[in-house]
Amino acid sequence: MKIVIPGGTGQVGTVLRRALSAAGHDVVVLSRSPRQRDDVQWDGATLGPWAAEIDGSDVVVNLAGRSVNCRYTPGNLREMMDSRVHSARVVGEAIAAAARPPRVWLQMSTATVYAHRFDAPNDEATGVIGGAEPDAPGYWAYSVDIAKAWEREQETAGTPHTRKVALRAAMVMSPDRGGVFDVLLRLARLGLGGPVAGGAQYVSWIHDQDFVRAVEFLLARDDITGPVNLAAPGPLPQRDFMRALRTAWGVPVGLPATRWMAEAGAFVLRSDTELLLKSRRVVPGRLLDAGFTFGRPDWPTAADDLVRRLRSRGVG
Repeated sequence: MKIVIPGGTGQVGTVLRRALSAAGHDVVVLSRSPRQRDDVQWDGATLGPWAAEIDGSDVVVNLAGRSVNCRYTPGNLREMMDSRVHSARVVGEAIAAAARPPRVWLQMSTATVYAHRFDAPNDEATGVIGGAEPDAPGYWAYSVDIAKAWEREQETAGTPHTRKVALRAAMVMSPDRGGVFDVLLRLARLGLGGPVAGGAQYVSWIHDQDFVRAVEFLLARDDITGPVNLAAPGPLPQRDFMRALRTAWGVPVGLPATRWMAEAGAFVLRSDTELLLKSRRVVPGRLLDAGFTFGRPDWPTAADDLVRRLRSRGVG
């Protein structure tokens, strides 16, 4: 198949491109800053010569959007919104204009669309959409607004011959440098991988190989449309999540951090505490109902595998 990946130069795009290329597919990445010889330039906002790559392709997997690993300033939040909405809109325009449109469009979304909660897991049928939680900072609602606007652009796009799926993805854990697993492991190795603000907030995640397998599963299942949670079935409290990561690496202790310490650390790292403090308790209802089987459904096993792969590269 010919698979076009707008925004495919980040961590998730690298994971997906590597796997799909190894499986024999013709993978084309659209990028604002092309890195490889076969990458195609685009601006993520306007139609251009890049649209010819979509015409005649089999699949589009749109991953484009500014990284959320930043300070949530008004300017950065606006850029996060615009980069997602504009790219989804122009991908829809390219598909609508294609003489031979792709049969399926997978659009990246985020598990952050669900409410900050501890009491019950969020699946696609019964999950609570966030934005109005009384115990969450008001600006967290903007992240939910971004997710809803992102999905709305795909949903309303005039692409009647193309099946559409929104990927409500949790954090994708891979051993690649610079990814979220790399950042969390670095904290654990420094002895900083303890509970944050008590550690009761849930962490949702998905192993990189299960992410790829879920994408392949969704490409093959012509009966699935709309939002799908890409998250392992075992979200767990942050304190347990980091304990399993420390165990996998062999770090005996992790210093706890209060909320204000997390805020100070996020400021130094030029990130935001929402990424640490929001309780994301998300489960893959539709994938499980459709018969998908996770290779790494629980975090301790997944963490062990990621550490093993990292050490096989000489890291340690």
